[in-house]
Amino acid sequence: MPLQNRVTPFGELTALSARGTLFGNRGGRFHRDDRTLGRRRWASRQWICCVLDFKGRQRDVWGRFYTELFFLDEVTAFAAGHRPCFECRRKDAERFARLFPRVHRAPLMDDILHAERLDGRAKRLHRRVLDELPDGAMIARAGAAFAVRGPHLLRWTTAGYDAAEPRPRGIDAEVLTPPSIVKVLAQGYAPQWHPSA
Repeated sequence: MPLQNRVTPFGELTALSARGTLFGNRGGRFHRDDRTLGRRRWASRQWICCVLDFKGRQRDVWGRFYTELFFLDEVTAFAAGHRPCFECRRKDAERFARLFPRVHRAPLMDDILHAERLDGRAKRLHRRVLDELPDGAMIARAGAAFAVRGPHLLRWTTAGYDAAEPRPRGIDAEVLTPPSIVKVLAQGYAPQWHPSA
């Protein structure tokens, strides 16, 4: 039976057998000894996304040390409020930090992102003009998540992006991606997309 470790753009953790293109964590271990989740969904404010393979390291998924999570792609990780890891994704993390508004050190970015991604325990949404959103930002629409890519909105599913529709003009949208990450994307950070995009 799959673990409840696949992250949606809404920041929810679901149980699926597919693992996606990136993995990460939320600052440590928050799963129980029987490899299930209680109420906790993070151990600290350090929410990162990592490469699947780094220096041949082998992980005991949901073992002693931390709760491994998996993402369809970086666009999904960003929507959920994760940032690039400074160990396994050093170049991406340094570029992300340079483009991050106001602060450029991981602990300070983590504090800002934590406030932007959550409203108590729930996902915080941010209302923005859809026309102004950069590629890689995600919105919530009719209960689904859509990624902005050029003149289109790509519908997110657990297996990939399965439909494209024209991006509406002149309307506001409920944005899943935290505002600071939207600013990073607007300044030219190119996120890793799932091949289906």
